[in-house]
Amino acid sequence: MSCKAENTSSSSSNNVKLISDNSVDNEIADKMLNLRARNTQNGTYKPPKQQQQQTQQPQQQQQAQQQQEQQPAATTPQKEAMSADERKATKKSLVIVVAIFAASLLAMFYVYAIFPELNATEKQHLKIPRDIQDAKMLAKVLDRYKDMYYFEVMFGVVVAYVFLQTFAIPGSLFLSILLGFLYKFPIALFLICFCSALGATLCYTLSNLVGRRLIRHFWPKKTSEWSRHVEEYRDSLFNYMLFLRMTPILPNWFINLASPVIGVPLHIFALGTFCGVAPPSVIAIQAGKTLQKMSSSSEAFSWTSMGILSLCACASLLPGLLKNKFKKKKAA
Repeated sequence: MSCKAENTSSSSSNNVKLISDNSVDNEIADKMLNLRARNTQNGTYKPPKQQQQQTQQPQQQQQAQQQQEQQPAATTPQKEAMSADERKATKKSLVIVVAIFAASLLAMFYVYAIFPELNATEKQHLKIPRDIQDAKMLAKVLDRYKDMYYFEVMFGVVVAYVFLQTFAIPGSLFLSILLGFLYKFPIALFLICFCSALGATLCYTLSNLVGRRLIRHFWPKKTSEWSRHVEEYRDSLFNYMLFLRMTPILPNWFINLASPVIGVPLHIFALGTFCGVAPPSVIAIQAGKTLQKMSSSSEAFSWTSMGILSLCACASLLPGLLKNKFKKKKAA
């Protein structure tokens, strides 16, 4: 009995101790809550480090997202309204372009006027060819008068070729085939390269006169991107111009119009055009030798000729790639 009494007394004392400890803990917790509430109201409460990190992470993510949203707006060129002076200069440039176009038409009519007398059937074929059949009929007419009126025929074809290139009008491929039919290989190759370079240079000049303001106004983002690429590869622009002229990646009219806007120098543009059109012109001249047997312009380009043209295009890029590689090594 005495042992039981001792056990009950000890257990009761332990229970009392636990209750007292719990009450003390509750009092401490209440005090801490009251202190936290007062500090929160005063603005002096600082949460533990883990809670701070948890609360700071979403805030940092939100700030990063805001910076990403604001950064493109700062770096991307925005479309700006043209000033009164720019609009006036653009209108003046358009008037000049229209005047140049009218003068070119007069030159075409002059060529037609100095041409030898033709019969009614021949006159209807004396026009810029739009397909291979037109090229065949025009070749027959010009071949008949080529020996007697050598320079008149040559001058007429050259003026027509430059006219098409200057105003980015399709049809120069048929004139290249026609020159291959009419003249020997060296003369035909020189005439095609000369007409292509001269016409492209005139188109470059017109685009620089009018297109620069319009393109920068309507496509500021694309223009800035292309300009950065030109600056990055400025030492190899000639090689890239050769590559573009040899391959159909970009149409020639687009290259002519875009080059002055993105900062391609005129001398590199003209020389690159003169040399770059030579390999495709060789194929066109070879096709001209069999013009009367052709039924479509696609017959001018075989898989073999396209393979050779691709090799020439890749070879034109090698000097530029090697130059950039050596430059990076020196910088490193």
